[in-house]
Amino acid sequence: MKESFRKFRLWLQGLSFRTGVIVALCCLLCYAISFAQMLLPLSVAAKGVLWAVFYGLAKACQYTAILILGKAGIARLKAFFK
Repeated sequence: MKESFRKFRLWLQGLSFRTGVIVALCCLLCYAISFAQMLLPLSVAAKGVLWAVFYGLAKACQYTAILILGKAGIARLKAFFK
């Protein structure tokens, strides 16, 4: 199992900077949806399920983007926004 995770991590790190930025934008979109859906006229249970699903997707995208970008990519993004 550890070998599979290591191979997956190495594969993610091999993806481009642009892919990492796209995944980070998907992360922001999932965060926005997870909280914006509270404005919809749905039952409390449906809202809870939607929040859990989209918040979970946002966290998964966040950690995936961090793996793809790495330390140098995050520094590059910070420099872009300064």
